[in-house]
Amino acid sequence: MFSRRLDWDARPNRLSQAVEARRRAGTPILDLTESNPTRAGFAYPAEIVRAFEDPAMLRYEPAPRGARAAREAVAAYYARRGARIKPERILLTASTSEGYAYLFKLLADPGDEVLVPRPSYPLFEFLANLEGVAPRQYPLVYHGGWTIDLEAVEAAISQRTRAVVVVHPNNPTGSYVKRVEAKALARMCAARGIAVISDEVFADYAWGGDAEREATLADLEECLSFSMSGLSKIAGLPQMKLGWIVAGGPEELRRAAMEKLEWIADTYLSVSTPVQCAAARLLEAGEAVERQIRERTAANLAAARAALADSAAGILKAEGGWYIVVQAPRIRSEEEWAMELIERHGVLVQPGYFYDFEMEAFLVVSLLPEQRIFREAMERLRECVAAVR
Repeated sequence: MFSRRLDWDARPNRLSQAVEARRRAGTPILDLTESNPTRAGFAYPAEIVRAFEDPAMLRYEPAPRGARAAREAVAAYYARRGARIKPERILLTASTSEGYAYLFKLLADPGDEVLVPRPSYPLFEFLANLEGVAPRQYPLVYHGGWTIDLEAVEAAISQRTRAVVVVHPNNPTGSYVKRVEAKALARMCAARGIAVISDEVFADYAWGGDAEREATLADLEECLSFSMSGLSKIAGLPQMKLGWIVAGGPEELRRAAMEKLEWIADTYLSVSTPVQCAAARLLEAGEAVERQIRERTAANLAAARAALADSAAGILKAEGGWYIVVQAPRIRSEEEWAMELIERHGVLVQPGYFYDFEMEAFLVVSLLPEQRIFREAMERLRECVAAVR
């Protein structure tokens, strides 16, 4: 009696069963999968709480695109980063996930396709399926650094393709879209009448400059484009539930897209008044949290490199984000490595197949944990690798 869109296998896998067994036994776990900044020991400014003292939030004045003042605050966020984005190009959402849902509704009919990167965050399949859209993967390739396989993207485009999704930087590879890649994608999509969707939630977390890196895909001119971000990552505030879509591309097409997105948003009106009233102050206060996250991830990256410097495991090159990919010896599968780490060493990592890595043996590690936890966990990972050589 239920929709086939919800026909998901919810049975726990071996790793989740092992984690649950340790928790039931009260055995400590060093968690290298942590993705929630509010549980990672950061100091949140009191200004975040005070941001909700505005009496204006007691009035309900629904605006499908989002309150003007909130959209101006988002435009100011981009201006501080060198991008000129008018508030008219911004539509607020409750989250980036909701942004994907809106865009899939806007661009695709049931059975149409969107192209998504591989490896990448596994949420795409669920989001697309819930909208009746088919996700098709295109590969990122690694040769000392990650690049988009543009020929594979072109080969994957079919008559039913409606959008190409890029993640900038990608999760978990930490690779940014380069200018030459962005231009090639824009030309490719413009010629075929399809859109580019750019997920830029981790864009502020680069570990160094790169003149070849695209700052944002919000200003693509050749094709219709949509860039997304939100408070969850850029301010370390996932609980505030505020994201946004920035529309780009040819003006006439962009205006039509924004009009239709406004219709969709007007159907749900999901973004709360309090968070819109607080948006400017949250973005400002969130910069202090962002700095802490940048410092933490940089320190943990250095600790990971030091721990594995002369190990049989290595770290793939990454440019930014909250994660790294550790390549373990292929004498074991990813699942075997992950199980060995949790059962014998009390360290939780994610196997690469969670993210659709095509080869063995990759382990995905979060850089968010507190430094003492992270260093101890990486030393245990090193010991685990050394013990089975």
